Amino acid sequence: MGYKFSLVLNREITDEESVTLKGAIRADASFGDDRLPTDAEVPVTKIEFDDSVSPTLAEAIEAALEAVKTVPDLTVPGLSVPAQPAGPAAESTEATETTGQNETAAAPA
Repeated sequence: MGYKFSLVLNREITDEESVTLKGAIRADASFGDDRLPTDAEVPVTKIEFDDSVSPTLAEAIEAALEAVKTVPDLTVPGLSVPAQPAGPAAESTEATETTGQNETAAAPA
């Protein structure tokens, strides 16, 4: 499992642009139809990312934004980032396990 986030593009993309983006994106990505958040009448493309390649969330987002720049006149008016672990999954799991062990050891007998 990697860093999850989504980008809302400024318009719908063509099949050719989709191929270009898929070639530029390093992460797992799925494309879907959506509406512009500021104007529900405007159809746009939304890209959902699950990036297990980038070492940080910031780098994952930067890589996705760079991929969008490969298509002329395409911009990103929307970014959505759900709550997620602060670090790599392995570190987060270790911290949880350690905390769980400390809580068990501290519990009264």
